[in-house]
Amino acid sequence: MLRLMLLLLCLFPALAPAASEDEDLAYSLGARLGERLRGEVPGLPLDALLQGLRQAYQGDALRLPPERIEALLEVHEQRVAQSHEEHARMAEGRFLAKEKSQYGVRELEGGVLVRELRAGSGRKPLASSRVKVNYRGELADGSLFDQSEGPQWFRLRALIPGWQTALLNMPTGARWRVVIPAEQAYGKEGAGDLIPPNAPLVFEVELLEVAN
Repeated sequence: MLRLMLLLLCLFPALAPAASEDEDLAYSLGARLGERLRGEVPGLPLDALLQGLRQAYQGDALRLPPERIEALLEVHEQRVAQSHEEHARMAEGRFLAKEKSQYGVRELEGGVLVRELRAGSGRKPLASSRVKVNYRGELADGSLFDQSEGPQWFRLRALIPGWQTALLNMPTGARWRVVIPAEQAYGKEGAGDLIPPNAPLVFEVELLEVAN
């Protein structure tokens, strides 16, 4: 009996950390889920949330039919997307208003804002032109998402609308700061992981050469 008790005492310390770790992991997952849901859908009935979580995790029969669950989740996702879009539009409006108020800024077609950093004296591109440029692109928060490693040639018609608008007004040799509203850039879709939906863009563009 003594040997059995000693054996159990040796085993319990080894088992205790694993059980504690599982509980801590479960708690951590629940905490992260709770934080996300609190921000996304505040005011949820927690009893119903826990019931759904428990039944789904244990493989029990669910209280609602699958088609009802899918319909509710689809409506919820649409509301979240609309909310995010509204917040992005409001943030863009504030950003563009601030930019527009800066000294030397003028507004072009489509709300594109430009400020001359260096004057140019060469000819301006046509819609059919090719342009040679140096550029640097940032999001509204100042984070860099793209820049040229050296002079780049582009067909003007292949560029986003905001770039086309700015370059059509830009003499060769000039360097401008160009602020492009989201709808003149990548709009609601964004561009991969680099540019989020409804993001205004800020470029520093140097027009080096124009060719037909």
